[in-house]
Amino acid sequence: MASTCPNCGKKLHIWDVKAECSACGVSIPNYNWQARLEEDNIKAEKQFTVFNRTINRISYSIFGTKLRIARLVLTFLPAIGFILPWAVLKSEGESFDLSIISFVSNKSLIDFFSSLFSNINLYITNMGFEGYGGALTLGVAGYILFALSALFIVIAFLLNIIMCKYPKTVSTVVFDFLSIAASVASVVCFVMSGTIAQQEVAYNFGEFAVINATASVSWGYFIALALLLVATGINIAVAKAPAKSDETLEEERLARKAAKEEKERQKEIEREKSRVAAEKAAAEEEARKVEEAKAKLAAKAEKNKMK
Repeated sequence: MASTCPNCGKKLHIWDVKAECSACGVSIPNYNWQARLEEDNIKAEKQFTVFNRTINRISYSIFGTKLRIARLVLTFLPAIGFILPWAVLKSEGESFDLSIISFVSNKSLIDFFSSLFSNINLYITNMGFEGYGGALTLGVAGYILFALSALFIVIAFLLNIIMCKYPKTVSTVVFDFLSIAASVASVVCFVMSGTIAQQEVAYNFGEFAVINATASVSWGYFIALALLLVATGINIAVAKAPAKSDETLEEERLARKAAKEEKERQKEIEREKSRVAAEKAAAEEEARKVEEAKAKLAAKAEKNKMK
């Protein structure tokens, strides 16, 4: 409730519960309602303008040009690389793939995080025994950096929508480079863990025994790296390409809306013509049937006269 009467300015108290002002008698809730309604309409129009501008920008950012459509496709392709093996840690005990899943029954990222979250203290203790610089520590670092690489590429894609107001932003490129850097670091850590494992002979990767291990880069990483580089290149190309203004996008939206409405209007005209034609045909058919009935009655009457 207002603290003062909008008409006379009388101070209102908590006990002034009536809708009418006790001093001037004006209805406080309905005072100057037309002006307030107009203000609400103006606010609503501004909100719709902001909403339409945002939708225009999101649509344009995702598939506004052929280059942006190509980016949409090429941004999803790196996901394929994360299911391929980037590096392999082989041992006479358990073996590990630097990948989300393993196609050869080795332990993978899913197995690692499942083990880590179920017994994180075991990992911390064992890494402490090796001074946080041994084979286990580097293997854990490799998996975490692998997950960060995947996270960064997802963020890069989401920034296409989040930063749609700035069509020439380089934030996506930044996260693409972060993803590439994390991928390189993850492979390096994983391979180095195998090198140190050769010296340690045997150690526990969480609850998994690793014996006489060796590690090497796998073929899948080169494919994954190529896909990440392609995604980075397309984001650079989009950032350098000309971008349409909000005004141009709104004009195009209104033009599409007008074209759609005109198409619907033409369809409605055609439907009305079809309806009128159908009614006319039905009327003509009804008239023909009436004439035939009259002719039959006349013929019957003439026949009766002949008798």
